[in-house]
Amino acid sequence: MALRVTPGMMNLQMMRNINSNLFRMDNNQNVLSTGRKLNKPSDDPVGITYSLRYRSELSINDQYQKNADAATSWLNYTDTVLNQLNDASQRAYQLLVQGVNGTNPQEAIDAVNVEIKQIYEQIVTLGNSKFNDKYIFNGQLTDQAPYDVTNAPTQGTDTMGITYKFTEGASLPINVTGEDVFGKSSDPDNLFGVLTRIQNALAVGDQRSAQNELNLLNSRLTKINEVRSEIGARTNRVELISNRLSDLEINLTSMQSKTEDADYAETIMKFKQDESVYQASLATSAKIMQTSLLDYLR
Repeated sequence: MALRVTPGMMNLQMMRNINSNLFRMDNNQNVLSTGRKLNKPSDDPVGITYSLRYRSELSINDQYQKNADAATSWLNYTDTVLNQLNDASQRAYQLLVQGVNGTNPQEAIDAVNVEIKQIYEQIVTLGNSKFNDKYIFNGQLTDQAPYDVTNAPTQGTDTMGITYKFTEGASLPINVTGEDVFGKSSDPDNLFGVLTRIQNALAVGDQRSAQNELNLLNSRLTKINEVRSEIGARTNRVELISNRLSDLEINLTSMQSKTEDADYAETIMKFKQDESVYQASLATSAKIMQTSLLDYLR
């Protein structure tokens, strides 16, 4: 039995085809407008899974990069302070060598002592250095000043480290404590204690006692430079980590782009094809729609 095709059936199929063509055009136009081939999960269920994974990894990588930048800034500032501390301590050593010269009159010794006192106060200020409103030499107690001018020789600092995480399984302490730099209060070469004893000896003209501090001051200078070397090594390591994070960001961004971004040339070609098909379907449907009962009575 032959199937009878009615005008109603033809019109219904025609409208379905037109809507289907229009839907494809709308999808391609949306891709061109957003520049993305993934605009909703149904566009590519597998691709959207990879896209979300790349986005998550990029977000984590961005935080690690911020940690690396913050660590580099902290380490560079610490190195600057240590350089100033080394210069001040070197100056105190030179003055002490001059002050213990047996030919100096008391007036010259007093002049040397005045400058050493100023250096002592400067070094206390350096011990209370702050970065981003945090004291850098007081361990994790970054809101508390570790030293004051009067009690610095007997004061200790918090010894806990401040650790930054850069990747899974890779973290690094970025701080050094005051006890690492200036010495513990019980250390013979505690910088504040050495400078205090030098001042007391020079004040009464006791050059022999002051001279006994030369080796201790030199010992502390050596330890300060050792700390600077450690800071330099940490800075280099963070720089390597930062470079690796930058490379990883480029790779993840490239993979995300391949998954999400539209191919404009291909999309424009498809859009033009769909547009031609849509226009053709409209032209064909117009002829079908013109058919009426009078056409069958001719």
